[in-house]
Amino acid sequence: MGGGAEGLLNVQPSSSIGVEYGKSFGTHDDLTLLEVDDVIFDQILDNRVTIRGSPDEEALLCTSSKTYAIKFVSTTNSVLLLPPQNFLSQEGNPHNEPEKAIATAIKLAPGHMELTHVAPKLEKLRSLLRQRPYKEEGESEMGNSGGLYRWEDLLENVQASEEELKEGLKSLAAVEIGGYWRIVDEAFMGCLLDVLILNSVQHDWPLNALRTEVVLPVLEQDGYSNKLALHCLETFGSRVISNGESAENGEGIEVWALSERLVCLHYAKQLLNAGRWKLDDFMEAWMQNLPSGMQAQMEMLRGEALVERFGAEMWVHPYSVSFLPTTPAERFAALFRERPRWEWQDLEPYIRDLRVPGLSAEGLLIKYTRRTQPTADATPVFSAR
Repeated sequence: MGGGAEGLLNVQPSSSIGVEYGKSFGTHDDLTLLEVDDVIFDQILDNRVTIRGSPDEEALLCTSSKTYAIKFVSTTNSVLLLPPQNFLSQEGNPHNEPEKAIATAIKLAPGHMELTHVAPKLEKLRSLLRQRPYKEEGESEMGNSGGLYRWEDLLENVQASEEELKEGLKSLAAVEIGGYWRIVDEAFMGCLLDVLILNSVQHDWPLNALRTEVVLPVLEQDGYSNKLALHCLETFGSRVISNGESAENGEGIEVWALSERLVCLHYAKQLLNAGRWKLDDFMEAWMQNLPSGMQAQMEMLRGEALVERFGAEMWVHPYSVSFLPTTPAERFAALFRERPRWEWQDLEPYIRDLRVPGLSAEGLLIKYTRRTQPTADATPVFSAR
């Protein structure tokens, strides 16, 4: 009877060992070779990897921090699989034949699976959370969980590692309410921001020093839970402490500073919901809607709106990166449907969030666009490849 893989692993230099086909030799479709590095190998042994994907999706392997595509690589060499000895002992030795220094193969492998680091598939996360945005206080207590997703549900449905999923939730400004992860309705969040700013005027709160212990009770009296009030502060501002150091690194009274850019952008998007505007009219209306002391700048609209010239007039219309596909090929296709030619300053905010492991922004441009620049000092223009 032949031996297991141990015999082949322990063969000494200048010696040899025979290989035979075992009684169980066959296709063994349940056995496949997978090539991994030491880090992923350790995670596999610790049960810290997951294969994710629905029947209509390409299967992806996810570790705690990265996502990998699984590709089959054929080989022209003969690769024999030899199991450990304890597997072969199950076959028995019915004829009581003397043991021989022979390794026993059970399968001829035509190739192996290899892993390629890829970007997480977060578009599904966006579509899942947009099924049922949070629109009113108390909604989470109504008992209807249709269209709602807990953390475990998102892990099961979204092809991403845990770290990448957390980053995806952060980028969507999602918040956990009643055990479910939700995107807060834009109109609801706008009302909450309006109430916050109105209270800042009434109570003489500086918008760059909103004290948590003071703001939350007041907003609670206005009907907003602490959870949503904090989410509003996180969405439109940053947390600091009274001495100006980071709240994560220091100690002190927790305060929040509203971001002029984020607040101004919010009111710009409210106006753009109505559609196309003459640029001059839009800028006038935008300035009128802003809190005292804040200044609107066109730079704030990068990635949210486009400015076009029609005849002698300039017009602005909404075009948000948050509604574009997350995969590079689909993103560039959508961009060139909107405009056949893009100058770099207009294109850059619509592709800077794209993440493709091993491919830089310049690499993306080379792959998906054609660059035109008549002279060295001319502005580069990009069109579809």
